[in-house]
Amino acid sequence: MYKVLALDLDGTVLTDDQSIHSEVKQAIIEARKHCKVVIATGRHHTAAKAYYYDLKLDTPIICCNGAYAYDYQTERVISANAISQSEALTFIELAKEFQMKLVMFATDEMTYSKQNPAAYMKALESWSQQYPVSLKPQICGVESFTDSVRQSQYIWKFVAEGSPSSVERLSALEWVQNHFSCEYAWSNRVVFFAKDNSKGHRLNTYVNSLGYCDFHVMAIGDNDSDISMIDYAALGIAMKHADDGVKSHAKIICSTDNNGAGLAQLIREHIKG
Repeated sequence: MYKVLALDLDGTVLTDDQSIHSEVKQAIIEARKHCKVVIATGRHHTAAKAYYYDLKLDTPIICCNGAYAYDYQTERVISANAISQSEALTFIELAKEFQMKLVMFATDEMTYSKQNPAAYMKALESWSQQYPVSLKPQICGVESFTDSVRQSQYIWKFVAEGSPSSVERLSALEWVQNHFSCEYAWSNRVVFFAKDNSKGHRLNTYVNSLGYCDFHVMAIGDNDSDISMIDYAALGIAMKHADDGVKSHAKIICSTDNNGAGLAQLIREHIKG
């Protein structure tokens, strides 16, 4: 029986309307009786908190594409590989040269430029207003990313948005490639995080801390950022709507996309529930 169930959030546990299918929710809650259920997400921990408590979880959460693991019970980072202050400051200057709209994920908040905000962050900020203060994602506009970096304990990742050609040229810079890993979120939007971070690496660290190994792990995702944990797990599963590249790494393909109950069926089939 698998001892650890690792789940991506967006596109896997969450439906397209950012809710959790009732059957999927029940299957995950039932699975907790038999294994450790771990969320591995690209989100900041403040943007995943409401779902974490809705699923009644008590494990650490893997955030920002594997940049860190966070414990909600103690409200602390338990393992991390953050971007250094000097690298963050250099990257900010490069992003300015390439006329990027920038979003920065820092210790306890997600920040965007007040002068040049990314439209999707304004939309995310509006979405966050539905939550009570205790569960509300922490999103704010800043006057200066440079000042924010100097005041932050951790910088988890940057999201840069611009013309496709500018994004491509920024990503291809030798200095960027030497200091960052990157993943395309869209044709004109790329996520940059500290070199060699991945969900699979952070999951491995957590699994080892439990005294288990990859043999004990089942992992499910839908995106390129999930490939590392799909590869790592003894049973790696891709959602039905995942692209062929992601599916090629999986042993099983879910029978439905994230809007159906296929994920619940797989959890019940492979995690005794």
